[in-house]
Amino acid sequence: MPDPTRLIHVPALSDVAEYAYAATVEPPARLVFTAGACPLDADGRTVAPGDHAAQARQVMTNLETALAAAGARLADVVKTTVYVASNRQDDLVTVWEVVRDHFGDHDPPSTLLGVAVLGYDDQLVEVEAVAAVRPAA
Repeated sequence: MPDPTRLIHVPALSDVAEYAYAATVEPPARLVFTAGACPLDADGRTVAPGDHAAQARQVMTNLETALAAAGARLADVVKTTVYVASNRQDDLVTVWEVVRDHFGDHDPPSTLLGVAVLGYDDQLVEVEAVAAVRPAA
C-alpha cells in the first residue's frame, strides 16, 4: 500500500525553511495526535534545567516513545509544533537543530514558537506532532 502522506515543497516560496510547506494525507490513513512531548524523565523530573539542546533531545526521545505506543514513527509525522520558552532567537535555533536532526531527511511542516513559559518547572522545550499511518492490512 502506498504511503498515505505526501510532503509538499513549494518552489515559489523561500527554500530557507528546513521543512516542507505543506503535507497531504490520503485515505485510508489513521491519524495520530500527540500531546506536547516534554523534557521529563521516567520519574517525572525535568531533565537538564537551563539546557535547551539537552531538553530538546529528551523531548524527541519522549515523542518517539509516544508515537511508537500509537503505532507510528517520526517518519509518519505530517506536522509539528515546537515551543521554546525563550525570547532569544538563538535558543529557538538551538532547539530546532535538535528537532530537525531527529527527523533526518523527513521534513514535515513545522511551526517554531518562542513562548513565555511552559507547564513544568524548569521546562524550556515542548513538541507536539500529528502523524498519519497506513491502516493495518
